[in-house]
Amino acid sequence: MRKPITILVSIDSNSILLGARHFKNYLINRLEHYNLTELVDVLETGSLGRYDQGVLFLLLPDNKMYGIKDTNDIELFVEEQLLKGRPVKELIVEEIQTPKSVEAKRVTEEERIVLKRAGKIDPKNIEEYIAFDGYQGFAKALEMKPSEIVNELKASGLRGRGGAGFPTGLKWEFTMNVNAPEKFIICNADEGEPGTFKDRLIMEGDPHSVIEGMLIAGYTVGASKGYVYIRGEYFESVDNLRNAIAQAYEYGLLGENILDSGFSFDLTVRLGAGAYVCGEETALIESIEGKSGRPRLKPPYPPVKGLFQKPTVVNNVETFASVPAIVLKGAEWFKSFGTPSSPGTKVFSLCGNLVRRGIVEAPMGTTVADLIFKYGGGIEGGKMLKMVQTGGAAGTFIKADEINIPLDFDSFKNHGASLGSGVILAIDDSHCAVDVALNLMEFFAHESCGKCTPCREGTRLIVNILREFSKGRGTLEMLDNLYDISYTMQNSAFCGLGQSVPVPLTSILDRFRDEFEAHIGADTCPVGVCRFDKKKKKARK
Repeated sequence: MRKPITILVSIDSNSILLGARHFKNYLINRLEHYNLTELVDVLETGSLGRYDQGVLFLLLPDNKMYGIKDTNDIELFVEEQLLKGRPVKELIVEEIQTPKSVEAKRVTEEERIVLKRAGKIDPKNIEEYIAFDGYQGFAKALEMKPSEIVNELKASGLRGRGGAGFPTGLKWEFTMNVNAPEKFIICNADEGEPGTFKDRLIMEGDPHSVIEGMLIAGYTVGASKGYVYIRGEYFESVDNLRNAIAQAYEYGLLGENILDSGFSFDLTVRLGAGAYVCGEETALIESIEGKSGRPRLKPPYPPVKGLFQKPTVVNNVETFASVPAIVLKGAEWFKSFGTPSSPGTKVFSLCGNLVRRGIVEAPMGTTVADLIFKYGGGIEGGKMLKMVQTGGAAGTFIKADEINIPLDFDSFKNHGASLGSGVILAIDDSHCAVDVALNLMEFFAHESCGKCTPCREGTRLIVNILREFSKGRGTLEMLDNLYDISYTMQNSAFCGLGQSVPVPLTSILDRFRDEFEAHIGADTCPVGVCRFDKKKKKARK
């Protein structure tokens, strides 16, 4: 029998680091102490979308979201809210408390397709997933011809949500049309870019949506085996996926002759070692095969020759999680969100110097300004916005006066801003452009697999030059060298890693060149971040 009060505790890797499981157990202890266990259910759920308020407790049916930072907050919550029925205003997350406020738009106007169950269901309970239309898209797919599913996806305009944006229906069609006795489906869950965490929270909050998308893909292209390739550091995601896969087998949704359809599909999780380059699909395939994770020469492409040289569909987590709703509700429904050329919604990772950091799902074409100020609550600490990096580590930097750019698949071509994997990294005016560039390029240099000279040596040279600037030893000639190296890498690097490095580098050089030049011949960093070498030689003009 359902109890009058339910408390959903956000249990994901971010919240766990903030003490979520300890707080949950402490809450249960206090409920037992006050003899409230017959009245209150305490359940786990996935991410509730933000982390700036501590661990989130969602109180139902009141729909109040509490931010818990220590056990004293729990004592206050239990004694005031649960025992006396008096809301604890200082603990309530603002947009839930005041639904008519501007800040409330983050919740009331957020359109959710991929995240519609996140924060509402227990991700470890398949029955709760099924209760929210779970596996209905797959059931409908089994009644359709594979070509009909492909046509529906093509009509929907769904494009890969991992960054490249290749049309999903077209990719599946390539693999479907290859005549081969064995084919594979791979979910790319190797989310390795700094600031990108939306796929992790999807897997932690709604793992069955990924499984259902992969089942539909397997049925469509004629594959009988799937792999979820996930980085080994994603402990909570791995546990949730393995649990979800076991439940799907138990309910007859994986394995032989699924739902008496004649379709069979097996699924397993493969752990990666955390190499950023394994986000590139052929490097990922090499890793699954037990080889060093380095990219292959293309063509042939994976839809024709992928895993074990068999036709293979590779999509990322968010893409697979988008598929069931499209199959269930149709292409026209999906196209009612977003823009004509970029339909649907996108899950964005909001990070950096924002008041509200976390994830948000918004229609394609949402502006950077809305993501920062409407959904992200603006810049923390009353500071000024200086720059925004959009699209992830390989994305572009834009200045504060450019944030009215809409983010969709045409944004880079039309406005010079990348949609990429959906990262919005807000950087305030206390940061130095040189230091930001150096930090980012050190990441790329560390993650280069070393297979090709342009990337292996190019990233190292870029880091060395930027270190000179950070010590006050840069020159104008060095700035020219950065552009030359970028051009060489963009046109000759073997894979997307090396080819994408110039995108963030040249964008920050173009927009903040004055800050780089201000490091030449100066005694101190203009922002006070870089530590200049007092013994530096006089810079050449």
